[in-house]
Amino acid sequence: MKPVINHPATRSVQIGVGRDDHTGAISFPIYPSATYRHPGVGQSTGYDYTRSGNPTRAVLEEAFAELEGGARGLVFSSGMAALTTLLLHFSSGDHLIASEDLYGGTYRLLEKIFAKFGITTTYVDTTTATAVEAAIVPRTKALLVETPGNPLLGISDIRTLAAICRARSLLFLVDNTFLTPVLQRPLELGADVVVHSATKYLGGHSDLCAGVLVAKDAALGEQLYFLQNSTGGILPPQDCWLLMRSLKTLPLRMKRHSDSALLVARWLQLQPRVKDVYYPGLPEHPGHDLCRTQADGFGGMLSFRVESPQVAEQVLERMQLISFAESLGGVETLITLPALQTHGDIPAAMRQRLGICNSLLRLSIGLEEPADLIADLQQALN
Repeated sequence: MKPVINHPATRSVQIGVGRDDHTGAISFPIYPSATYRHPGVGQSTGYDYTRSGNPTRAVLEEAFAELEGGARGLVFSSGMAALTTLLLHFSSGDHLIASEDLYGGTYRLLEKIFAKFGITTTYVDTTTATAVEAAIVPRTKALLVETPGNPLLGISDIRTLAAICRARSLLFLVDNTFLTPVLQRPLELGADVVVHSATKYLGGHSDLCAGVLVAKDAALGEQLYFLQNSTGGILPPQDCWLLMRSLKTLPLRMKRHSDSALLVARWLQLQPRVKDVYYPGLPEHPGHDLCRTQADGFGGMLSFRVESPQVAEQVLERMQLISFAESLGGVETLITLPALQTHGDIPAAMRQRLGICNSLLRLSIGLEEPADLIADLQQALN
């Protein structure tokens, strides 16, 4: 009998436990087989070819569906592979609305690839519901939101945007990479599909590249599975096992990330060379109260603006403990310059309007002792 589990932390720890009936293995095995022997003509064990299904991947995908509260989970070779598969659900002539505060790679995918196939996108401030409503046209099919935003950490009202999408028959797609299902579960708030770059917090150790889709509705999940199977951007079984193992410590890691990020954000607010700090855990953040109503924490991501591009360059060059590197969500603290790295593909005029300038730095707070991180930031700033 399957145990009754109510808390995400317990769900995370119990992934794969009790699923291997043959041996009773607590850690679910890796099945590296590319193909599977049929019992007879017209018969199958449930697995035929590993692109279509793999036992290790199946356990992981079911776990994601349970963690997010959805009907179908699917895992991919990267976050962009997951997002690409999701966008293949749409057709030429369709129109999408997306957060303007979003990962530059998502913008690149929409504008440099899917625009060529006749799928157009309007970028709006999704923290303002009226801006979303104003962007809807007869051809609009979906709303894609990152909340918190990237890199300015804006908070969009998931419940309100879900109501707008329901009223206008739009699919509501939410990128939940920054908060993970431990802290935020958009499907429970009205979203139709959740997207993750599992390379980030879900993997959590900077050693894995993966992506996730979770669909609320079984029928939509089946359509997305058809696209996954047809296009083949699946996650290999070895990486599925590694991601499964990482998920077991996700609740502990997210608490530490969040607690440390708040301490660092408060310290940055007091520094004379820091002009702005963007972190939803700060009461001064405009999305603070809203985030408290739809999430169980504020996550480990923050951004801050220093007094000049020269100071930003100095900080990056002087860092000793904190690594100047791409990506986020690992156990190690990372710092990036979004204007030149993660958001370099966004046009300069759009970056300037949003405030993604050469003075803006983004921190992914890791699991180090916060006092050590603050000491490194202090010597780099001063």
